[in-house]
Parts: sequence; C-alpha cells; structure tokens
Amino acid sequence: YLNTEYIDLERILLSFEVPLMDIIVNFHDDLKSVSSGYASMSYDIIGYRKSDLIKLDILLAGEIVEALGRIVPRDRAHNEGKRIVEKLAQAIPRQNFVIPVQASIGAKIIARETIRPFRKDVISGLYGGDVTRKNKLLDKQKKGKKKMRNIGKVQVPSEAYLAVLKR
Repeated sequence: YLNTEYIDLERILLSFEVPLMDIIVNFHDDLKSVSSGYASMSYDIIGYRKSDLIKLDILLAGEIVEALGRIVPRDRAHNEGKRIVEKLAQAIPRQNFVIPVQASIGAKIIARETIRPFRKDVISGLYGGDVTRKNKLLDKQKKGKKKMRNIGKVQVPSEAYLAVLKR
C-alpha cells in the first residue's frame, strides 16, 4: 500500500505496489466482481525486483508435463502445487489404471492426488464353487492392470489445462 487520494466525494484513488504476476491472474475479473463493475484499474510497470522464485513441476503417472510447469514464489509453491493437483485430479477422466498426479519442486514431491481406476467386477459371473477360480481371475485382472500401467499413457484433455489456468 502506498497512499489514498480522495478525488471527490464518490471516488477514491488507492495506490499499491503489487507484483505483476498477481495482477495478470484474474485480478481484473475479481475487481469487477467485488465492486459490481464500478471499480477500474490501471498499472504502470515500475521496474524489476529480485524475488525468491522456484520451478514447480507437475507429474502425471510419474512423467513431467511441461505445459503445466510454472515458476512461482517459493512461499506460495505448496499452495499452488496443491491447487493445481486437485484441479487436475477432478478434470482428468478415470482410466483402467491408477494415475498419480503430483506436484514437485526438484526431486521433492510437495502435493499428490490419485485418480482411481475403473473397477470391473470379474467375479460376478462366478456362483459358489472353488475359491481358487476366484483368486485366479483376480490375479489375472491384477496382472492386466499392471501391464496397462506400464504401457498406458495418460492423455490430458484440453479441459484439464483450462481448469488449471482458471483460479
């Protein structure tokens, strides 16, 4: 906060120094919503300043998704990582295998969500009988899912990217 200037009885000019990143992301929409469309804003870039920034990577099924990585202030990295991971977990459709969605700083995982797989009831056709048949079917399903996890690639839909970009 820098100062307050009263232009007339109904208008006030508030002056702040705010990082450009905070203005770019939804600030204008939030300002119009809060003020019912009456407030306006303008800004001037006053220069560059040193800041403690860090690269936040997003991993899907253990692989880095470059399009979702970003540079954030170190003190906001945990909250931002958690927010992105939660949005992605809701936006990415379920697959036939478990999909871990993680946010990391370097090699350290700071947030994680798991997208649960579809579950097919392979033993529904069995009626009574031998327990070993049931176990055999469940083991076969488990092996198939493991194979799918190794081969399967997760396709990120465009809606998921948009969900992450929205605040």
